[in-house]
Amino acid sequence: MNTVRRGRHFEALAEALLKKRGWRVLDRNVSFRRKEIDLVVERDGLVAFVEVKGRSGPTFGHPLEAIPWRKRRKISVAAKAWIAASDFSARSYRFDAVSVRIMPGGAVELEHVEGAWTE
Repeated sequence: MNTVRRGRHFEALAEALLKKRGWRVLDRNVSFRRKEIDLVVERDGLVAFVEVKGRSGPTFGHPLEAIPWRKRRKISVAAKAWIAASDFSARSYRFDAVSVRIMPGGAVELEHVEGAWTE
């Protein structure tokens, strides 16, 4: 599976987890000037901009270690653009992350980190 397909697969797993927990998907793969937000979700008036990171196996560390400050800043810029362009009125916004790990034997481990970082 190539990198793009693997990324989309990880995003689909993250989306399924969030929907199961009561989140509603407002947008997917939002792009703004070469910056991207994987998922924009809402629950009870709270909008979360979600970065999905995945790893096939434990070799390369925890997936959330792959969201450095530069990536966070890019997501923040895209989030501000999404807010400005959207007619959705949220009571608050935050940045979440979902890690997806495919473990040896094929088991999938998902972790949703609410408020993974702040601006």
